[in-house]
Amino acid sequence: MTLFHFGNCFALAYFPYFITYKCSGLSEYNAFWKCVQAGVTYLFVQLCKMLFLATFFPTWEGGIYDFIGEFMKASVDVADLIGLNLVMSRNAGKGEYKIMVAALGWATAELIMSRCIPLWVGARGIEFDWKYIQMSIDSNISLVHYIIASAQVWMITRYDLYHTYRPAVLLLMFLSVYKAFVMETFVHLCSLGSWTALLARALVTGLLALSTLALYVAVVNVHS
Repeated sequence: MTLFHFGNCFALAYFPYFITYKCSGLSEYNAFWKCVQAGVTYLFVQLCKMLFLATFFPTWEGGIYDFIGEFMKASVDVADLIGLNLVMSRNAGKGEYKIMVAALGWATAELIMSRCIPLWVGARGIEFDWKYIQMSIDSNISLVHYIIASAQVWMITRYDLYHTYRPAVLLLMFLSVYKAFVMETFVHLCSLGSWTALLARALVTGLLALSTLALYVAVVNVHS
């Protein structure tokens, strides 16, 4: 039974990534090693972020929620956008190809580093726990988030981007960077349950995805 539970969690977490790789056309371009390179860049960026946070933002041990400190820590996530831009700048091809390679490689690396061991150790435990199902669903939300972030970085780095679109892209990038901080603060203040918090994150990510998609289509159509 525990092996069946682990299989369900594993499929729910990893199969959407495999399906995305196959259905997005990346397999036709033999982009596997490009995604691996994006994953290596992810590891380097996360190492830099950890060193920076450990040096300038030590862990808060007080009983009161440190709003300013958490906001400053969330600001370090701008490094992810820089890393995604670095990955896309090193790949030649159409915009959608660059976006999917960077996003899929980045999200897969995060999935392996942050959820592989907890799923392997926890989901194979004696007792069933919903948190591993939630962890698997959350990995799919992260995949959508990084596709959004990659599309936003691709748009903002276009030299021919119309000035009328630039404020909207910057606003969406700001929301993407601080989405986790806003959601964490909202959950903390409202004392939301785990399922409600997961649903809220999915809804916010979905709204950002739709907004980014609409802007991306507008940008592509204008420059086509």
